[in-house]
Amino acid sequence: MLRGAGNCFCLFYNRGERPPSGRHAKMREIMTDSAMSETGHNRIWVLADDRAGNVNQAVGVAEAMACRFERIDISYTRAAQLPNFVRRASLLGVTPRSREKLHAPWPELVIAAGRRTAPVARWIKRQSGGKTRICQIMRPDGGEKEFDLIAVPAHDGVRAAENILEIPGAPHRISETRLVLEGKAWCRKFHGLPHPLIALIVGGSTKKTTFTAEMARDMTQTAIKAARDAGGALLVTTSRRTGRDNESLIADLLENANVPFHLHGWNSTEDNPYFGFLALADILIVTGDSVSMCCEACAAPGGVYIYAPDGIAAPRHRRLHQNLFDRGYARPLGQGQGAALADARKTAKLEVFHHPSLQPARLVAQRCLELIGERG
Repeated sequence: MLRGAGNCFCLFYNRGERPPSGRHAKMREIMTDSAMSETGHNRIWVLADDRAGNVNQAVGVAEAMACRFERIDISYTRAAQLPNFVRRASLLGVTPRSREKLHAPWPELVIAAGRRTAPVARWIKRQSGGKTRICQIMRPDGGEKEFDLIAVPAHDGVRAAENILEIPGAPHRISETRLVLEGKAWCRKFHGLPHPLIALIVGGSTKKTTFTAEMARDMTQTAIKAARDAGGALLVTTSRRTGRDNESLIADLLENANVPFHLHGWNSTEDNPYFGFLALADILIVTGDSVSMCCEACAAPGGVYIYAPDGIAAPRHRRLHQNLFDRGYARPLGQGQGAALADARKTAKLEVFHHPSLQPARLVAQRCLELIGERG
């Protein structure tokens, strides 16, 4: 939904969980088809399981390598729930159909993310007689010495080793080039909205935390006040985890705020504007419940504020937030950041600020290129 302060117009990005449509889907095909192949032999395999966050991290590294790669979709049986010290280097827990995809000729490099893909990557390396190099994103939880590269976020606090690469956050697919293309694709849609454009990127509840109505109200009212004070407009997107009640609350607050806004709800069937938000927003406010959301926001050119009151973020996420604050990628939003962020600079007024583009996938990609003998 797109609404002006006195005029009504009308308009989801589900960060990795629902594909875009229309001209934006076509643009994404153009950007990725030159690198990704679904069939045939390629030097690089990406193991893609059923978790969109894992897939985006692995594909993001492969895309940053600027080499052709093949995506191998992996499905699991219940045995995949077993710990990796039981599964070891094997296909235990992998469905028969997925096993059929894993055969010679073996690739030079396998890129995988998440605990469940790690035994599969180790198995491929053994089948190749040790010739295949394997890069694991996030801790493999077993067989660490068999991996040629393990990329882990700095906030995980993994013990240093020769094959460990510590990176500032999670790899993603938001490159500067993509942001330029998305900005050009969406600029007409938002033409006429007053600046600064303030993007409000709303996550929600997780298995361990709850995004409450109080949080939804506080975050939205903070964004509304910032837009009103600055004479700007809001670009708002919700997710599956936001919840219907919270989404309705946010929509009601925006309707009565008398500030221009563009709301794209979870159930919208319109083109997905999320990447346009990242590309064009002068300021971005993002909930701190998602590592991926925070890192994607920090790739964008706008100033990033992380909303993380007590109860919305797990300790691991809070360590990520602090790392992003310390490195200048983001700032905390509001006074309720929790004890772990007690020393962080509290923000009374939102302002546009500049920071480097957070590109952890590029750091991993460079090391992967070195593994297969293509040094930059």
